[in-house]
Amino acid sequence: MSKLTIAIDGHSSTGKSTLAKELAACLGYIYVDSGAMYRAVALEALRHGWVSKELGIQEENIINALENLKITFSVNSQGQSITMLNNENVEDAIRT
Repeated sequence: MSKLTIAIDGHSSTGKSTLAKELAACLGYIYVDSGAMYRAVALEALRHGWVSKELGIQEENIINALENLKITFSVNSQGQSITMLNNENVEDAIRT
């Protein structure tokens, strides 16, 4: 059986993430937090100095890096989603 991709859209603070996490758990899917993807890219840009007050945003460097970034999601033993950036768990770094 082929798996479906399910997208849930709506206004902020309406329970989209809660619904998505529960639905993913029921279906045996991995919940993908799109916001975590954006934050992981931002973290990579900050680490490389591509975003700074002095230089602004170096868009070309960020765009060029996207092809080589590896962002994956997994679930830990407590059922929580884990965001990995180039095989590094970056959950704490992107949530603070």
